[in-house]
Amino acid sequence: MDAQQKQEMIRQVDDALNAVRPHLAADGGDVEVVDITDDLTVKVKWLGNCENCFMSLMTMKAGIEQAIKNKVPSIKHIEAINGVEVV
Repeated sequence: MDAQQKQEMIRQVDDALNAVRPHLAADGGDVEVVDITDDLTVKVKWLGNCENCFMSLMTMKAGIEQAIKNKVPSIKHIEAINGVEVV
């Protein structure tokens, strides 16, 4: 994937996240796209209250992942680079 393709994919993923951002903002949080790797993994960063929220894993699966994969089906994985650790 060249730089232009990557930027376009980041734009599409960011667009997809706009569908869940109002729900995150209602709880004082947000999410941003940090990178998309060559193996089509989206790396996101939790912001605000989402960074320390125990519900962030569920939000990732039920909201973030669904929104991204519906809009950009070529994405293989989504992972947060920060946030609550699940043990």
